[in-house]
Amino acid sequence: MGWRLARGWALGPLLWGCALALQGGMLYPRESPSRERKDLDGLWSFRADLSDGRRLGFEQQWYRRPLRESGPTLDMPVPSSFNDVGQDAQLRSFVGWVWYEREAVLPQRWTQDLSTRVVLRIGSAHYYAIVWVNGVHVAEHEGGHLPFEADISKLVQSGPLSSCRITIAINNTLTPHTLPPGTILYKTDTSKYPKGYFVQDINFDFFNYAGLHRSVILYTTPTTYIDDITVTTGVDQDTGLVNYQIFTQGSEHVQLDVRLLDADGRVVADGAGGRGQLQVPAAHLWWPYLMHEHPAYLYSLEVRMTGQTQDGPVADFYTLPVGIRTVAVTESQFLINGKPFYFHGVNKHEDSDVRGKGFDWALLMKDFNLLRWLGANAFRTSHYPYAEEVMQLCDRYGIVVIDECPGVGIVLPQSYGNASLQHHLQVMEELVRRDKNHPAVVMWSVANEPTSSLKPAGYYLKTVIAHTKALDPTRPVTFVTNSNFEGDLGAPYVDVICVNSYYSWYHDYGHLEVIQLQLRTQFEGWYRTYHKPIIQSEYGAETIAGFHEDPPLMFTEEYQKSLLEQYHLVLDQKRKEYVVGELIWNFADFMTNQSPQRPVGNRKGIFTRQRQPKSAAFLLRERYWKLANETRCSLFRGPSDGASG
Repeated sequence: MGWRLARGWALGPLLWGCALALQGGMLYPRESPSRERKDLDGLWSFRADLSDGRRLGFEQQWYRRPLRESGPTLDMPVPSSFNDVGQDAQLRSFVGWVWYEREAVLPQRWTQDLSTRVVLRIGSAHYYAIVWVNGVHVAEHEGGHLPFEADISKLVQSGPLSSCRITIAINNTLTPHTLPPGTILYKTDTSKYPKGYFVQDINFDFFNYAGLHRSVILYTTPTTYIDDITVTTGVDQDTGLVNYQIFTQGSEHVQLDVRLLDADGRVVADGAGGRGQLQVPAAHLWWPYLMHEHPAYLYSLEVRMTGQTQDGPVADFYTLPVGIRTVAVTESQFLINGKPFYFHGVNKHEDSDVRGKGFDWALLMKDFNLLRWLGANAFRTSHYPYAEEVMQLCDRYGIVVIDECPGVGIVLPQSYGNASLQHHLQVMEELVRRDKNHPAVVMWSVANEPTSSLKPAGYYLKTVIAHTKALDPTRPVTFVTNSNFEGDLGAPYVDVICVNSYYSWYHDYGHLEVIQLQLRTQFEGWYRTYHKPIIQSEYGAETIAGFHEDPPLMFTEEYQKSLLEQYHLVLDQKRKEYVVGELIWNFADFMTNQSPQRPVGNRKGIFTRQRQPKSAAFLLRERYWKLANETRCSLFRGPSDGASG
């Protein structure tokens, strides 16, 4: 993958010196001849610490012995949020420490072969997690949406063990310095609230689900192993360029061999060493869904490491999917493989009945089938990184991704201090490290709707954006704003303007007739001020499925359709100039905190929470397929066009 600012100078795709600045691996656990994987999905023992200070588990050291020995436990499915699984209202809204435990049976070779490295990987633990294995502390991690891991080889190879006990304590408390931020409000009026009563206050509009949201995995590598791979790509006429850099751990005396295989398993290029460039004549490019007759073409980069250690010969193998594509930005266009790309898609949430934010393959495939039915070619990971398996499917199906960090609800002045900034920078490092090799990821988003008119926010956003560009010069960077174009202090530093607006919803209630004027004013003001391409990153209306009124009234399906149609009239004018995308809010209804404005969650979805279509889904389907057909007709006149596959 590569990116360049298409104004006479380049970053990444053709210049090897623009490699990503990150080191230290977070490769997705894949099985290979040298690697094994054991998923720990299923039922875990669970307990919420209901003590007043939420510290009883630490005071009694619940991690030192099986959890059942210190009190009653519940069966809790992993992956899932713990909030909606049971019938306990106190657990649904619980804030504080919860404890998970699982006994994992280990293959004999893992515990006896000292040339085997055993790693424990947690895909997502929201929000702060502490991990013990057999009562020994092995890891801590802050942040609820990215993976972390620990080498537990010495613990499981220290004696005649056939299993290990994994204990994970998770705290979902949000503070002004977490990402996303929040505050704990203590209600001290004892005439209204019990002594010590508190609630979690947040400034974002989705439910703060918590727990082990993604798989917990044990996997192995040799003790000398491939630690990380970084790939950037470019195109020189019809030749694809695959720049690779490989990092190893355990020994400096290793040999690295790489092969690039096409989709039929044929070797199309090979090389040696930890750094180099593979050239692929007549390369098949990675194209977005509906932009090409053969979208989402993936090669396989096979990396083979061999070496000699004091314990004898060693070998490690890892295969990385690779898509060859470029990204560029002009003053008025977003280009993929040199062709204008128009984002027509959705914003999503990881959210569903019962599971909360828990990963579920059946739900994921349903969502991707709906995206393809809809004719959507893109989505934003609002408002946090999604599961790695989601990114893999986007690569596989050609769904373009704006990859967003959990920087949502940053509105308090104290959330712009140095402690918050340093954590934000760390989160961006973890996100880039995890998702850097996905061709579907074409842009990073560092925040959603920060108070970007505040002076401290200007420096804060400038720093995070600059840091992200330094981590990955191969992709453009943005943040999503709902500010006025005249006072936004972060906009000068982004590559693409992403704007959220809800005309005739959050103001001018019911007055659909003002949308076109207000939206046109918005676009013209932003472009006149910054001369950068613009994406309408959110727009929409709350709709209760089955509510109907004509003439349209708010909350009815007719009103949602009519509001979208008014937006589309202006979007069709401005996409001929400098608007490069539109993302509806939202793909599906989702859960929020309870309030009089939220009837069992946010109802702005074009699908219900159960993934059934509202009327607006059919409207958008007709529009998106029309946009896709226009794009393909204008870009590709025949099968011999360019270096396409």
